[in-house]
Amino acid sequence: MKSLCGGFKYMGEVLAGKPVLKGADGKFLKNYASNLGSTDASSQIDYLNERKAYIKKHKDESFADYKKYSSLYVKIFLMLGVLIAVLLA
Repeated sequence: MKSLCGGFKYMGEVLAGKPVLKGADGKFLKNYASNLGSTDASSQIDYLNERKAYIKKHKDESFADYKKYSSLYVKIFLMLGVLIAVLLA
């Protein structure tokens, strides 16, 4: 397994048990790396598809928040510019 993951930057460290990330992300990677090869490929594919759907859902929610707040910031700075122009005039 280590020779297979040698081309990836941090996978060798994860397989060796070294913490690469902190918090829940680190626990997730450690748990996944420990389960590599211990179950059949179809269950690992199902698990990864579930994780992919979870990440996609959060990505879509984050993008919606980004669109909402980015337009808000543009409006605030436009109004601030108008206020400064009025005060200077």
